[in-house]
Amino acid sequence: MHILLNDVPHACDARLTVTAFLDQQQLLAPGVALALNHQILPRSRWEEQILEEGDHLLLFQVIAGG
Repeated sequence: MHILLNDVPHACDARLTVTAFLDQQQLLAPGVALALNHQILPRSRWEEQILEEGDHLLLFQVIAGG
């Protein structure tokens, strides 16, 4: 199956969760946020969200400031 991560194509196994995919890519770290198909996906749902063919993930570093 193929998905896009930050506009870069990636092949991955079917029935993979967001958490499992990010772990495989060594991108699972504190302080990152994720949008799935242009919608912010709360971190509490990463372990249950199954990736599907053509999904578009945008992973970014969270920065707080004022």
